[in-house]
Amino acid sequence: MIASMWSLLAERRDFFAQLALEHLAISGVAIAVALVLGGLFGGLMAEHQRMAKPSLALVNFLYTIPSISLLGFLIPFSGVGNVTAVITLTMYALLPMVRATYTGLSNIDPTLIEAARGMGSTDGQTMRRVKLPLALPYVMSGIRSMATMTIALAGIASFIGAGGLGVAIYRGITTNNAAMTMDGSLLTALLALLVDMVLGFVERRVGMRGTEGRATNRRMAATFAAVVVVGALVGVVRALAPATSPAIRVATKPMTEQYVMGYMLKDLIEHDSGLTVELTEGVGGGTSNIEPAMESGEFDIYPEYTGTAWNAVLKKEGAYSEGLFDQLRQEYADRLGFEWLGMYGFNDTYGLVVRREVAERYGISSYSDLAHVAGQLRLGAEYDFFEREDGYRALCDDYGMSFGKTMDLDIGLKYQALAEGQIDAMVVFTTDGQLSTSDAVVLVDDRRFFSSYLCGNVVRSQVLEEHPELRQILSKLDDTITDEDMSAMNHAVEGEGREPEDVAREFLERKGLLQ
Repeated sequence: MIASMWSLLAERRDFFAQLALEHLAISGVAIAVALVLGGLFGGLMAEHQRMAKPSLALVNFLYTIPSISLLGFLIPFSGVGNVTAVITLTMYALLPMVRATYTGLSNIDPTLIEAARGMGSTDGQTMRRVKLPLALPYVMSGIRSMATMTIALAGIASFIGAGGLGVAIYRGITTNNAAMTMDGSLLTALLALLVDMVLGFVERRVGMRGTEGRATNRRMAATFAAVVVVGALVGVVRALAPATSPAIRVATKPMTEQYVMGYMLKDLIEHDSGLTVELTEGVGGGTSNIEPAMESGEFDIYPEYTGTAWNAVLKKEGAYSEGLFDQLRQEYADRLGFEWLGMYGFNDTYGLVVRREVAERYGISSYSDLAHVAGQLRLGAEYDFFEREDGYRALCDDYGMSFGKTMDLDIGLKYQALAEGQIDAMVVFTTDGQLSTSDAVVLVDDRRFFSSYLCGNVVRSQVLEEHPELRQILSKLDDTITDEDMSAMNHAVEGEGREPEDVAREFLERKGLLQ
């Protein structure tokens, strides 16, 4: 494993370096905002003790909200991406900063403050010359704790399409690439330790009281401030500089085949046009987060499945069949301003499997067979399957089954859970790369419960009006991928350890789409 991790780091050093810089940028903004707000809030609480208890209670309450829940709450207001990630991290960073500032200022001996005032010091002078120096050890301890925690927590940013090392962690999980997951986790830990060491050095320097030490500190602070200002100016200039070519924003769900299709779109669009593609991989929550972001204009294109669109987006009841596609397409155009283009051809529908040992023990070959013994078994599935209109409850109602236990699983961990016996049955996708190599029996959907899930690209109509060439480009993808093709590409990533972008480009070249 260590050799694999090191090899991957060496081969993909630019990839990991970019993610590390994004991680530091997201964390740094959150830390800076929390430093200012937390310091001011903590100082006000120390000066006005009556507001201390309710204020701390409020901050403590925010701290208890699960990060995933907070992200989900903020997405409708601030969308997906870095802004929501920064807001979430800032809210979690406030508690240690507020508490440290309040504790440090509240524990100062009152006689020292009275002595300073008795010598004619103003409130401002007392704060700068007495209170802050005495409270500094508490404050620096809070800053170090807050910074370390924020960098570690910033991995959640990838769940909503933001950057950072969480991208490597989450992508490694979903593509069964343990080395990538470990590299992302290790680099996150190293960044947190590095920042803690730097802050420890700053804490020691600030504690110096000699004239020479203070002069050195002032020079170092001025140098650091200059670097920050220059960096900020460079960032502003880059942000305001006109793009060399228009950018098409493509999003994908956290699934191996979606990673592959995302790179297919990127390669094909950039190859056949003067457009640049900004690819956001593995947005957590899939359709539930990407589709609203499409409506708000944050994304332009994403691969979607017809059955998901029918039930999860249009909120239609009942199973979807491809005879309803014209109605689906029309409602997408009328209600959402989206079009379906580039229907790949493969059908990635749901299926049920059980461990081979379980199938042989109970004689299970179909969903109806499973219904008779479901009460003795544990079912595992992705989080959204338990909430979908065409998901768990509808399946149980249709077949009259009730499982003894259920387990929410990330898509990248379910095959491991089945192999380890943590679950007995699980929901799969028919194009799963690991399906062919797992010790599982695929059951027959004898009542044909699951809908059709043909895959195609959902595109904002406004983008097609601005870039009509996209119609012809995306139409090249029509009927290019069979179920077997997609399963083989998924296996190449998950089973053989190949990169999604390499698999995507090789397929397009084999089909003659990249000349």
